[in-house]
Amino acid sequence: MTRTVKTETTMPGRRRAAVTGALGLAAVALTAVPAHAKGTVEVTAPRTAAVGKTFTVTAHGDDDAASYLRICLQERSGGQAWHQVTCGAVAERGGAEAQAVAHPKSAHRGPVEFRAVAYGLTGPHDQHPKQWRTSTVATVQVR
Repeated sequence: MTRTVKTETTMPGRRRAAVTGALGLAAVALTAVPAHAKGTVEVTAPRTAAVGKTFTVTAHGDDDAASYLRICLQERSGGQAWHQVTCGAVAERGGAEAQAVAHPKSAHRGPVEFRAVAYGLTGPHDQHPKQWRTSTVATVQVR
């Protein structure tokens, strides 16, 4: 019968210290990461509107992650897909807040929903903007 002896040398104290040090460095690195980009998009609309009368819907927003930003207003009614009503001018980061204004008129009774969408652009004439944020939905009851 043969007897096998392990000859591995372990240093549990040093290994534990190395793991603890690595975890400490990871915690410090996580606190040094910059905060996420901040931004908002809001839409404002009246609660009710009369059939055939014009009303105003406004949207504004900003986002510090985008060099250039454009706000667009979208509308839907009757469970249909969203379609774009209007877009505001391109706003540069650090400048004025991006905004859009629409003056819709509904010919039918019922709820009409509006939302604002913020698009990030790489330049003032970017032909392929990326959607950054979407606002909550504002519902107008047309009576």
